[in-house]
Amino acid sequence: MSAPLNVGIVGTGIFARNKHLPTFQQESDKFRPVACFNRTKSKADAFAVTAGIEASKVYADLDHLLDDDNVDVLDVMVPVQFNYATAKKSVEAGKPVILEKPIEANLEQARKLVQLAESTELPVAIAENWLHLESVPVAREKLAKIGPIAAFTYNSTGPFHPSSEYMATTWRQNPEHIGGFLSDGGVHQLALLTTLLGDVGSIAAFSSQLRKQSGTDDIVFSSVKLRDSDVIGTFTYGSAFGATEKSVFLKVFGLNGSVTVTISSGKPTTIKTMIGATGEVEVQEETVEVKEQPFFGVEAEFVNFHEAVTKKDKSLVKGTPRVAFHHLAIVAAFLESSKKNGTAINVEQP
Repeated sequence: MSAPLNVGIVGTGIFARNKHLPTFQQESDKFRPVACFNRTKSKADAFAVTAGIEASKVYADLDHLLDDDNVDVLDVMVPVQFNYATAKKSVEAGKPVILEKPIEANLEQARKLVQLAESTELPVAIAENWLHLESVPVAREKLAKIGPIAAFTYNSTGPFHPSSEYMATTWRQNPEHIGGFLSDGGVHQLALLTTLLGDVGSIAAFSSQLRKQSGTDDIVFSSVKLRDSDVIGTFTYGSAFGATEKSVFLKVFGLNGSVTVTISSGKPTTIKTMIGATGEVEVQEETVEVKEQPFFGVEAEFVNFHEAVTKKDKSLVKGTPRVAFHHLAIVAAFLESSKKNGTAINVEQP
């Protein structure tokens, strides 16, 4: 068995503490936190104590961390407008890097990150954990049973939580990234949608801002056409509403049936399949439950990154910058269409 990868952690905030560190501890045969950096050094010092990182390995700047020959890979959790610059330094230092989503603050910067990733043999990954949901392969298998897919409806909505610790972060309250929470949270949903059904080609949408704390538009209702097929659908997203159930509901309609995927916090994912060519035949019906990982794919995305790094094969990365670019480009199309009063907009490509 090979030794664990030594991880340098860049950005030691909420997600590093609550999600990434527990994942490293669970996958201790694959990862070992050995160094960290935060713009506020006191936060890095506190994180190091929790993570078991030596005080001498808490760095005052990124360059010193990159100069540490003991650091094998970087795990980057910074405001996304710094993703490209941080990745560029990591690649120049010869270190594979995994960065938090969304890919960047805007499509111009996102394109530069795609170009960077495709110019090196080092794995460069975007930590889009919903690409790794346990329910994805199960749902894909069920979709194959309902014949040619014709349409879908995707609804991911939930109530506003003003006391959430994530709401307190300045970079979310004053977002430089397009769409604010629409891109920060919406790319999860778009990862699931596109993984199951394919890339989005064009969009007609309306978006608006419901909560001033969001800093920008925070809900979107849209009509969608996929890029490489005649499949049409609707996509609704927002977590800025009043009291309502927080859930994800995806219903896919085929010529010979339908598949419904329902994801609710704290409950197993349910996948209901109905097979029947018309409403006048006996319907075959099946419902299965799938238990997701505690952090909804965070563990799996790091296992995937570990495999790509140790095998020195960047083609193994699922969350490539090119894939993540598409999710941000969809958000950009939402916003552009809304500004043009719902005019259909083609989704940009890298």
